[in-house]
Amino acid sequence: MKRTTKLSGMLRAALRGPRRALAPAVVLAAAAGVLAPAPAHAAPACDAQRSAPPVEVAHISDWVESIAVDQRGRMFATAYFTGRVYRIDAPGSTPVPLTGNIGANGGIVVREDGRLLVGTGNDALHSLTGDALPLSKLLLVDPESGQVSTYASGLGGIDGVALAPDGTVYTTTVGGRSIGRVTPDGRVDPSWAQVQQPNGIAVSPDGTEVYVIQTTVAPGLYRIPADDPAHLRRWISTAPSDALALPDGLTLDGRGRPLIATHAAGQIWRVEGDSLCTVESGLYLSTQITYGHGDRGFSAGKLYRSGVNGRIYEVPAGAEPDQRAGASALR
Repeated sequence: MKRTTKLSGMLRAALRGPRRALAPAVVLAAAAGVLAPAPAHAAPACDAQRSAPPVEVAHISDWVESIAVDQRGRMFATAYFTGRVYRIDAPGSTPVPLTGNIGANGGIVVREDGRLLVGTGNDALHSLTGDALPLSKLLLVDPESGQVSTYASGLGGIDGVALAPDGTVYTTTVGGRSIGRVTPDGRVDPSWAQVQQPNGIAVSPDGTEVYVIQTTVAPGLYRIPADDPAHLRRWISTAPSDALALPDGLTLDGRGRPLIATHAAGQIWRVEGDSLCTVESGLYLSTQITYGHGDRGFSAGKLYRSGVNGRIYEVPAGAEPDQRAGASALR
């Protein structure tokens, strides 16, 4: 019962404020809190050696759907209810609204030129109808001025966003099956590949594969050949006890291994070979994880997590090996 109470309380806190159409994830997370009265710990710990606990490094008074860090160590976050993009210059800094309400309630990535790509249409209406009516936009945002322009349109309600080394962009629509693709020359395919309830997404370091999380029904991780999307394969399935774990955001570590944030399980998983292990536990309603960059601010080698409650944590247990000994400057 403790877990159900905790999840319910966090949902109530997250849903205070402006009321807009709820993302499917809200309903799914609430259902998981009711239907899964005891925590599942099917994935073993990745490392028997204890690490420092997570530490809060920033807080936005909104549902934080996605985070990304640029080469200067600055973090950018999409806020679900207000539709804003925030910039956080360093751990402990006050988040600054970079934009107004631009509907940026989906994924966010940083391009090589430093500009941001952010997804819109992650509300229930656009997400659930996105397969049939791909009307959502991918926006280009200047990280300094906050100037916004349309990068691509004609996509399903955008939840996850991933950027390939060649500049190709991939998107997911969690309320449907569509995985969209936008090529560097601007061609848009809203149904490039199909995975049921696709959520977190990432591209392999060499750009040859796209990794996609199926978040509900039968949670798991797919591998999609970038040059042959019809021949995708299910790479890893969760254990039956994690059927309601609600895996969400996806990122890759320095070795190219996927890490997965979960809503209801409260865990961060990592792929080891063809199985999952647990990096960290107790972080319920997580939405995204990402690694830092550069030598300052949210720096390289450190892992960060965002959540429905707007709290962003550094997760030392997920740090790259040469960073594990270091703790957050805020500790």
